[in-house]
Amino acid sequence: MRQSRLLIPTLRDDPGEAEILSHRLMLRAGLIRKVAAGIYTYLPLGLRVIRKVEQIIREELNRAGAQEVLMPIASPAELWQETGRWDFYGKELFRFKDRHERDFCLGPTHEEVITDLVRREVRSYRQLPANFYQIQTKFRDEIRPRFGLMRGREFIMKDAYSFDADQAGADVSYRKMYDAYMSIFSRCGLNFRPVEADTGLIGGTSSHEFMVLADTGEEGIAVCDACAYAANVERAEVKDAPVLAAPEPSREKRMVPTPGQKTVEDVTRFLNVPASKLIKTLLYLTDGQPVAVLLRGDQTVNEIKLKKIIGAADVTMADAATVEKLTGAPVGFAGPIGLSGVTIVADFSVQHLVNGVVGGNAADRHWIDVTPGRDFTPQRYADLRN
Repeated sequence: MRQSRLLIPTLRDDPGEAEILSHRLMLRAGLIRKVAAGIYTYLPLGLRVIRKVEQIIREELNRAGAQEVLMPIASPAELWQETGRWDFYGKELFRFKDRHERDFCLGPTHEEVITDLVRREVRSYRQLPANFYQIQTKFRDEIRPRFGLMRGREFIMKDAYSFDADQAGADVSYRKMYDAYMSIFSRCGLNFRPVEADTGLIGGTSSHEFMVLADTGEEGIAVCDACAYAANVERAEVKDAPVLAAPEPSREKRMVPTPGQKTVEDVTRFLNVPASKLIKTLLYLTDGQPVAVLLRGDQTVNEIKLKKIIGAADVTMADAATVEKLTGAPVGFAGPIGLSGVTIVADFSVQHLVNGVVGGNAADRHWIDVTPGRDFTPQRYADLRN
């Protein structure tokens, strides 16, 4: 077709809605147009780009022995209820009813559908290994779609599913997919790095993400220059490091008034101590049970690690009413000393602190000169921080 006949609606100026360069360029070049939040139409040139990427993916997966299928975007609730993910998936799973009042969802992924197909159609282990892939539209009702196609609600995804007779076979299939992804990303000319990742809602024991390195990326990775280790920050492990310097002499703990000092910044400024000396107590409900998470004031909790340590499917921050019920104090004054009826887990970094600061479980009160192991003892120390 002649270029003069193509629909290429270019824009002179950057659209105000576009936050990052790729989004601005795709809109200005006439590759895509927005329909609704996180939902886009691919215009002729944009679709040509998509088809070229799809061709690279097909060539590499076919070379790895995978078979292409196409599964429906809508799937019945029964399959998701069987695996427990109908309720577990949360609001990202877009649910609806048909005219007969039967529950369905728009597939954010297709493990349930492909597993049901294979258990009905694969009759013998002799038919294994089998690897099926598709390039299909997915829908996830993201709470905050942004950055154009980078975080959309409706998107095109290649998903593959391998079935093997044993773990050894699964390892071989996994490696084939790993190598195929290496080839796909290399052929696309991307600056990328495969990193260890959390398995998330998909489940399993191991996972890799192929991260494209970019200033506009939303994920961070931890990389060791001395070895080949690389992981995203959700998965990166922090070991319990030995204390090399001689610890300072511990002092007797004292409760001091801290009127209106609720945040880490407030308390450290008021008491003139660094944030690394403050042991903050974060209260969570894990599968409905209260858990207190302790970590230094200069650190943030990794809720994915917390889920694994506790063995919980659901982890939510306790609300103000629950915090006050458990501690007897308003939010901002929770601490581990005298805290009962709550499982206490602490990050490794807390274990070797001396003369720290914790909440007093009383309004406008904090304990100072607190030493873990002497003044309180968590049920467990673990890697809990980002």
